[in-house]
Amino acid sequence: MRRTAVSLIARATLPILTRLDPEFAHDTGLAGLRWLRPFWPKPDVPKDLGVACLGLQFAHPLGLAAGFDKNGDYLDALGAMGFSHIELGTVTPRPQPGNPKPRMFRIAQERALINRMGFNNKGVDYLVARLAVSQYRGIRGVSIGKNFDTPLPQAHDDYVHCMRKVYPHAHYIAVNVSSPNTARLRELQSSDGLQRILGALLEERTVLQQRFGRRVPLLVKVAPDLDAEQIQVLARDLRELQLDGVIATNTTTDLSILKTAPTVEMRGGLSGLPLHRLSLTVIARLRAELGPDFPIIGVGGIADAGQARASLSAGATLIQVYTGFAYRGAALVEDIVGGLAP
Repeated sequence: MRRTAVSLIARATLPILTRLDPEFAHDTGLAGLRWLRPFWPKPDVPKDLGVACLGLQFAHPLGLAAGFDKNGDYLDALGAMGFSHIELGTVTPRPQPGNPKPRMFRIAQERALINRMGFNNKGVDYLVARLAVSQYRGIRGVSIGKNFDTPLPQAHDDYVHCMRKVYPHAHYIAVNVSSPNTARLRELQSSDGLQRILGALLEERTVLQQRFGRRVPLLVKVAPDLDAEQIQVLARDLRELQLDGVIATNTTTDLSILKTAPTVEMRGGLSGLPLHRLSLTVIARLRAELGPDFPIIGVGGIADAGQARASLSAGATLIQVYTGFAYRGAALVEDIVGGLAP
C-alpha cells in the first residue's frame, strides 16, 4: 500500500466516523490506525521546534492528552502520527468498566465532546505489559488515578500503587485529581488533599529513584474551574512540594459555555473548542504565580495552530490535544507542528 494512499484513506474515513456513536467511533478509529501504522508516512518535523522540559527532550511541543489511549493498546499507532509525547491512562490499580453507557456525546457544531467515562481501563498491570512491548520512541507519560470504590482517605494508596508499577516504563507521571467523572475526586485538589496524595507519592519516588537509578518527573493535572484564589493556593502548594510540573486543564463541568443547549442525558466533563478560553485563563494565572521556568503543559480546546500558539503564549511550555484530534485526526498534528515552525 502506498503511503500517500494511507493518508487519503484516513482523511476520507473521518467524516464517516463522526456520524457514528462517539465511543464506538473512537474505538473503531483507533483500531484502524493500528492497522494502517506500518504504512503511515513518516512525519515531517522541523528540527528547530525541540523543547527541553522536565529534564527531557521533546521533539516539538505537541503531545496527545490522557484519555485517548487509556490502556496503551494503540501507543505505537498513535506515535506514528507525529506526537512528541503521548500520555496514557488514566489508569487505576484494578480494572474497572467505568460509568454506564451512553457516556460520550458529540456536539459537532461546536467541535466539542461531553464525557462521563469514569476511568474505564484494564488496570495498571495490563498497561505495564503494553508499555513493555511498545516500540514508540517518543516521550511516554502515564496518568494515574484511584479506583471509584476506594475511599478518599485511602486514595493515596491507589496512586502510590500505580506509580510503583509504571515507574520503570514512564518518562513522566501525571496525577489525575481533576476528573469530574469519579465521585468526589476533585476534592483531592484542595490543599489538604494535594498534600496527602503528593506527599505520599514524592516520598515513594525517593525510594523508586534509588532502586531504578532515574528520577521520573511528577506532575498534577488540574481542573479549568478553579478561581483565581484557588489557583494561587494551588501554585503555593506546587512550589512547597517541589513538584515537577502541572497540566492545565482537564474537562470542565460548566456546560453553560456551550452555545448549543445540551440534552438531559449529556452530563459529564466538557472538552473541545469551547474550553479553550477557560484553559487559557488557568494557564496564564498559573504562569503568573509559578514564574517563568515552572513546566506547564497546556491542554483544552486546541483545534488549530492559532489556538496552539495562544496556549504557548499564555504560558504553556508544552501543549496537548484530545478532542481536536478526534475531529481532525492527523491533519491537526500536521497543522499545529507546521504552524509552530518559525
